Amino acid sequence: MSIIEERRTEIRAHGITYQIVVATRTDVDRAEPTPRVMITLEAGGPGGEPVAEGSLDLDAELADTVADLVADGLLSATGAGRAPRRRSAGRPAQQGRPWSEEMDAELENRWIAGESVAEIAAYFERTPGGIRARLPRVGCDPENPGCYLPVPPSRRTDLDEGEPG
Repeated sequence: MSIIEERRTEIRAHGITYQIVVATRTDVDRAEPTPRVMITLEAGGPGGEPVAEGSLDLDAELADTVADLVADGLLSATGAGRAPRRRSAGRPAQQGRPWSEEMDAELENRWIAGESVAEIAAYFERTPGGIRARLPRVGCDPENPGCYLPVPPSRRTDLDEGEPG
């Protein structure tokens, strides 16, 4: 397992301290690494006594759906209503959503075929910055249209260097 990003938040309310950790990670020990999201909650009372704890481990592709379900459940349990979500004007529909293997393959194919960042961004309904950030993850060089990133020396094989294998 390798952690990609981790965010920690501490909230105090009514004498209880809540600590929430959200970590994105990849299970590199699997045959096909899978992006995961791990959410951990711990809460302690005024004297430090534990009052709540738990964790949730799920596929990254489900994170938005689970977040909505949890938020809706918590708000309905407290009697609070939830304001409808509004998208910022001009924000691409898929911005911030997870990428699938199929989407990564399509991104790579379009970049190598010579499509521009703007064309690819429009196709995927994402921002140009999001496309540029994703290109290295699929092995493409965002600075050189139509090109792959060079293979670092530590990952080259004899065949990569032109030596007979």
